[in-house]
Amino acid sequence: SLGEAVRRIWEGAAMIRTKGEAGTGNVVAAMRHARLLQAEIEVVKKSENLDIIAKKICNKFFVLDDEAETNLGESTDFNPFGKDRATIEAEVVEILEDIKRLGRLPVVTFTAGGIATPADAALMMQFGMDGVFVGSGIFKSEDPITMAKAVVEATAHFNDAKLVGDVSRNVGESMPGLEESSLETKMAKRGH
Repeated sequence: SLGEAVRRIWEGAAMIRTKGEAGTGNVVAAMRHARLLQAEIEVVKKSENLDIIAKKICNKFFVLDDEAETNLGESTDFNPFGKDRATIEAEVVEILEDIKRLGRLPVVTFTAGGIATPADAALMMQFGMDGVFVGSGIFKSEDPITMAKAVVEATAHFNDAKLVGDVSRNVGESMPGLEESSLETKMAKRGH
């Protein structure tokens, strides 16, 4: 989500990776995350209330303090950053202003997880990614070397449908895709 990305940028991240379902060969989750990020950026671009958005984003930094206040009746005034809430919110507003001005995150944004074909890579680039990470999508394909070259070409020329189609020919079988509904949750849900 945009909130999670902004929190990581505020913490000093120079790159953000959106995450699909790694090892599935199914790009649907990666697409959903990229589309959510785009939709939330559109909200920021139209907003006249970045301070309200910043406050909502920053609430995650203070969950433990809020819980302690609920349990004890008093704030611990603690967060791992040694800054007060108002200072953090003001700095997050600055990041949101950058996003509003740029129409995108102010850091390099990659996607990973579920990318198994050159078309998947091109699609994710069209969703505004700066690049793609591909692992099992290449190595579990029938011809990893040809697939890797095709994914690189499709990523570099993502707006050229003919080229993407051409490099997708003769790559052999791609990694078999798995449906999201058939996957077992192995980690906590992310992105909230």
